[in-house]
Amino acid sequence: MTLLWIPLLSLLGSIISSMTGKLTRNQSTGLSLLMPVIALLMTISLTPAVFSGEEIRQTISWIPLLGIDIAFRLDGLSLLFIFMILGIGILVIFYTRYYLSSKDSMPKLYAYLMLFMTAMLGIVMSNNVIQLWFFWELTSISSFLLISYWWQKSEARKGAIMALTITGGGGLALLAGLLLLGNIVGSFNLDVILASREIIQAHDWYEVALILVLLGAFTKSAQFPFHFWLPHAMAAPTPVSAYLHSATMVKAGIFLLARFYPVLAGTDTWFIIVSITGLTTLLFGAYIALFKHDLKGLLAYSTISHLGLITLLLGLSTELATVAAIFHIINHATFKASLFMATGIIDHETGTRDMRKLNGMWRFMPYTATLAMVAAAAMAGVPLLNGFLSKEMFFAETLHQQLLGSMSWLIPVLATVAGALAVAYSARFIHDVFFNGDPIDLPRQPSEPPRYMRVPIEILVALCLLVGIFPNFIVDDILKSASFAVLGGYVPEFKVALWHGFNLPLLMSAIAVSGGLFMYTQRRHLYKFQDSLPTLNAKKVFDGTVYRMIKWCQHKINTIENGSLQRYLTLMFLVVLLFSGWPLLEMNQLVGQKPLTPIDVHNAVGAALLIIGAISTVIWYRTRMISLLMVSVVGLMVSVAFTRFSAPDLALTQLTVEVVTIILLMLALFFLPQYSPRESSSMRILRDIGISGTLGVVIGSICYALITRPFESISDFFLANAKTGGGGTNVVNVILVDFRGFDTLGEICVLGIAALGIYKLLVNLPLFMPGSDSEGRPWAKERYPILLASISQSLLPLALLVSFYIFLRGHNLPGGGFIAGLITAIAFILQYIAHGSNWIAERLTINYRKIIASGIAIALFTGVGSWFFDKPFMTTWFDYFNIPFIGEIELASALVFDLGVYITVVGATLMILGSLGKLTANAPKEEVNI
Repeated sequence: MTLLWIPLLSLLGSIISSMTGKLTRNQSTGLSLLMPVIALLMTISLTPAVFSGEEIRQTISWIPLLGIDIAFRLDGLSLLFIFMILGIGILVIFYTRYYLSSKDSMPKLYAYLMLFMTAMLGIVMSNNVIQLWFFWELTSISSFLLISYWWQKSEARKGAIMALTITGGGGLALLAGLLLLGNIVGSFNLDVILASREIIQAHDWYEVALILVLLGAFTKSAQFPFHFWLPHAMAAPTPVSAYLHSATMVKAGIFLLARFYPVLAGTDTWFIIVSITGLTTLLFGAYIALFKHDLKGLLAYSTISHLGLITLLLGLSTELATVAAIFHIINHATFKASLFMATGIIDHETGTRDMRKLNGMWRFMPYTATLAMVAAAAMAGVPLLNGFLSKEMFFAETLHQQLLGSMSWLIPVLATVAGALAVAYSARFIHDVFFNGDPIDLPRQPSEPPRYMRVPIEILVALCLLVGIFPNFIVDDILKSASFAVLGGYVPEFKVALWHGFNLPLLMSAIAVSGGLFMYTQRRHLYKFQDSLPTLNAKKVFDGTVYRMIKWCQHKINTIENGSLQRYLTLMFLVVLLFSGWPLLEMNQLVGQKPLTPIDVHNAVGAALLIIGAISTVIWYRTRMISLLMVSVVGLMVSVAFTRFSAPDLALTQLTVEVVTIILLMLALFFLPQYSPRESSSMRILRDIGISGTLGVVIGSICYALITRPFESISDFFLANAKTGGGGTNVVNVILVDFRGFDTLGEICVLGIAALGIYKLLVNLPLFMPGSDSEGRPWAKERYPILLASISQSLLPLALLVSFYIFLRGHNLPGGGFIAGLITAIAFILQYIAHGSNWIAERLTINYRKIIASGIAIALFTGVGSWFFDKPFMTTWFDYFNIPFIGEIELASALVFDLGVYITVVGATLMILGSLGKLTANAPKEEVNI
């Protein structure tokens, strides 16, 4: 269970953080750090096994028939990303304690950060691609919360929406790609997919699956032309930027490329798409970064450029290029996180990030300036720092490719140009902020930040130096382990060293450094050239596109949906007639070989009453009370029919649902006119009769064709296995709580959501309160008759006793949690009717939302409990026990699940009917003439 605990601890940390609002800042930070620190220590304990070549796996059955499991794996690649996610995440949380002002909610930001941490851990550890996609989408949602943390700012809201739209769209493409891969190999298990390289690349759908997966990766990692969301995400607090754009969110796309590298890479399609995209992103991001005046804007585009560099290396599809890509993932995370944090300190102490105002900061914060300059030098690729080593490996690998055929010499040239641009924007970061004269109109007098605010930057900058000087000692094991995982079990010979002698990559580095410094000294010419180019505001283009899409969709909706329920039903029935009636015309004979059951007098009378009730409902539909009575007759006869044909569980359910529904409709009718006006013309009535009659003929014919033909039913399986597999003789209940327990869990979740939705719609809703009935007679002065009140109080304990009995016997005899819940709800509804909601509120405090949540939680955790015994989710346990004075009794875990169903049904039903009842009870006296 160790692997499962790593993301669970992070999730637990998010929950704990959200509850620390009343603690001091130090206490809140300490509690928030506790869970990720424990998770990091657990990861460290597993490191020796991974370094030795072992791949640790843990699988918990979820839906085996669909190939969906809760599956985790730990190999070199996931270990590398876990260290970055947890390590930098811990530093960011510590840094946040000093960055946020007292006006900002620290627990909320901590909770969001660790929710995002959980999502990232889930991505890198998933061994099932559907599970991976779930966590992938969770990163989009949690990043939306983080970017919009300062929701009162328009740029934060718009930046969050933009990020969610782009990455969410890419996530849908990724889902399609993963489903294709799973169907090609016949499994959604990542191990199986990674071992099926030949099968996938030989399949006709390979290119389609590849493009869909790449769309997911490119949108998340801000590759051109999907890059524009990342700069606008800088509206988030700086700790968020430091975390999302150095080690986590944008690296999720890079991780996806690396994870599927063994199975998708190596083809011309991969080589061309990934390499060209990476090269374009590398150059574009580096060029735009040079002209940004906002510090975070410069770092955002530099991040885009470095992500393009890593993508280009992965696209080259050579072994050493892959090693270089992994190495640069490590280096970029360290120097970029430290640069974002340094930018946050500058903004925190000066009140601005505008480099046109930030001049001469060296005099005011020399220690912070030194740390920032070292990190910026690492970003530029200066020797003795980690960025230099991976940049030199990058230059070396661009010399060994044939991307453009005979023109492939352009790739190392363009790589050198990108390196020079990186030096130029890094030099601008250093010179314009820390030197270049005196500051201009700063909002605050700058000074060094609190001592401990610099600690995370010091740690990261120290890593930049240590990796740059002692690379083999610091990163050799993790680099080899991650490369082993990406390259499919093979690591090429390589040596990360500060000095490889005088060679072409060293010359390229020297040209990049000198060329970058020259660019910066001549920057005024570049600025003039850039100003002459037409400007393209990505935000305006995005907003305009979204507005046009919304307008187009609204036009189509208005065309189709005109507010006429009759029209909707007509269209729906016509479609049903088309798809169900056409096959009947191709049948040679409607009746089958199976003989019909003779009709006795009881069945005939019941069917006649059912038909009369249905027809009467239609005839007297404008007199709503009579129509409601006729509907109740139909429901009652259906219950009798279930009883007649040996379905007592269905009969009990139908009967209780009918009672609740009638009460609900009567409450709704209180606010509606007693009579409906005649609105339909004669032609429309004829049309409706024609459609409904034809539909009745078609559906009746289909039913007749089915019942006169022999067919095999799945019921035989349930009858044979209900006792042995589920421990119950009531097959219907065993199906609900065991065989189809997952469906039942989903149904009670929907029921709870529906109840909450109805509650929110009705709360404080102003409605017209009729003061009399349809004939003008005022309502009775005695709103709650004493006879009804007395009888209801007497019936309450009896009804609860019956409900308890029905609940307990449900596993072996007709009954169960759903029926028992409805009986309990009816008993309480009767109290509301007899006494009113105010009388109940004075004597019984009921929080229906907590009841619903408790019921769903009980049902969910009953299913989760199966995992602790290495059984699939929702597996029922049962056994027989001999209890003194009682005798032998069966106990089943399904009873606890049924308890969750019972509680949810009670809470949801009472919330719906109680909300409607309160509307009538709160009517002003003069309106109801009391």
